[in-house]
Amino acid sequence: MIIKRYIVDNMNEAMIKIRYELGSDAVIVSQRKIKQKGPLGLFKPRKLEVTAAVDDRSKKNKELEEHNKLFQNEILELKTMLQSVITPNIPSKYEYGKGKKTGKSKFKLKLIENDIPEEIAEVIFSRIREKNRDKKLTVSHYEKEFKNILNEMIKINNNFSNRVQVLVGPTGVGKTTTIAKLASLYTLYKNKQVGLITIDTYRIGAVEQLKTYSEILGIPFDVVISARDLSKAINRMSDCDVILVDTTGRNSKNAMQVSEIRSFINEINPDTVHLVLSMTTKQKDLKRIIEDYKVTNYNSLILTKVDETNSYGSILASIYYSDMPVSYISTGQNVPDDIEEADLNRLSKLIIGAEN
Repeated sequence: MIIKRYIVDNMNEAMIKIRYELGSDAVIVSQRKIKQKGPLGLFKPRKLEVTAAVDDRSKKNKELEEHNKLFQNEILELKTMLQSVITPNIPSKYEYGKGKKTGKSKFKLKLIENDIPEEIAEVIFSRIREKNRDKKLTVSHYEKEFKNILNEMIKINNNFSNRVQVLVGPTGVGKTTTIAKLASLYTLYKNKQVGLITIDTYRIGAVEQLKTYSEILGIPFDVVISARDLSKAINRMSDCDVILVDTTGRNSKNAMQVSEIRSFINEINPDTVHLVLSMTTKQKDLKRIIEDYKVTNYNSLILTKVDETNSYGSILASIYYSDMPVSYISTGQNVPDDIEEADLNRLSKLIIGAEN
């Protein structure tokens, strides 16, 4: 482990030095404002002391992880090939049983195949039964009613003119890449003057990524370490039509860390707080994240990694458990192309399984 301390004027200066000396894998260990030395130190602006660390074995560990991952994938492929050769086609538990299957059972199977949570599936069936008492429904009838229910459940946030927008969410959901896409979208296609701010000073790579995009787009960029600094940064961007704020990814189980993000949000009272959710997250975890992040008062959803799954029950689960509108969906890593403004018809087709 290599640990270094830097005395600088601001966080941008610290990031440049850390990036140059320790690389993009470095993490911020601590940061605090200190008085300058000497008899006149009391009258001079305070300096920023930043301590950063990097594991000098990280590169070797990454190479080893990549090697192990490739080896595991090869083993998995071999197992799959052997299984397909020696295992007969055994019907699934949904294919057992005697008698003709009803429209309900066929439709229920389709919901399960589309990864719709059982809890939500029961709500859907309850609504369909309530509306069609004593009627014998076919699969097509169920599908038609399901589409109608989806049109009622799915809400879309089309208010893209909101000025201050904050992105919150757990680690690994793609917040930084998403905010870069939004900055490009607003700048290149909506002809807006955009400002970028990050409070994610824990990941050097994330800061450098946004800084690079801001330079390419020719838009202002700022790094802040306190709620008060965030308010000042927004004031400095008074000529911007849209200000996008990236936050630190936090484990939703850690209430203190999530509350820390809330303190930043409360300081600036943003127009929109987007909760960013990955559609590859397990649905039990998805439900918990949605609940734990309610303290941030999010009022919109951005759904990411839609391209990394073939079943879209997570989309419906996100909408149902949060009861919030969807503003954007992210469909890949390319900036700015792989992001779409949310559309009712598109989301509905994904959930039903009519579009991949």
